[in-house]
Amino acid sequence: MRTKLTPKAVSLFESIKNIDENGNEYWTSRSLWKILEYTEYRHFLPVIEKAKLACKNSGQKIEDHFEDILEMIVIGKGGERQVDSVKLSRYACYLIVQNADPSKKIVAQGQTYFAIQTRIAEVQQMKEYQVLSTEEEKRLFLRAELQTHNTLLAGAAKDAGVIDSRDYAIFQNYGYQGLYGGMTAKDIHAKKGLKKSQKILDSDNKELL
Repeated sequence: MRTKLTPKAVSLFESIKNIDENGNEYWTSRSLWKILEYTEYRHFLPVIEKAKLACKNSGQKIEDHFEDILEMIVIGKGGERQVDSVKLSRYACYLIVQNADPSKKIVAQGQTYFAIQTRIAEVQQMKEYQVLSTEEEKRLFLRAELQTHNTLLAGAAKDAGVIDSRDYAIFQNYGYQGLYGGMTAKDIHAKKGLKKSQKILDSDNKELL
């Protein structure tokens, strides 16, 4: 049975996302293990080690994606204490969910979530986009990339069992959030003053790309 990426699952993974002082997204192992429904943190540690090995085998530096840190957790009666944790990049999370227990529904949803996150980041970091100087060039580039992205997104949606328009809209809207700084399709339409029937990236309104 295929698993759908639900709005609830997206919300769960978003709720534990952090932003560091350099503006980079990261997650921590102490928050991720609970979302992935492991009964104890020690049972999650082997998954992290497998992910580190996969990172190394892919030619990436482990230290670029897995950083040992101390994290404060809440204990009984509102107290806190420091515990060992790992600061995880988006790619590290992707490798973790790929190596986590596949029988867990939330793990399957996490695989789709982080795959989409990774693709969005690739689009944002493309050199071809960054060297563009005018708003019009950026708008046209984003339109072409988003069309390609949506084609890939549709394939991922199909593989994940997302087969109706309502569920696919979740994927598409999440793509817009990545490209427009967290704004949803509804937000973008309102900001641009577009009609419901108008396509976001076909607009000539330069207030947003």
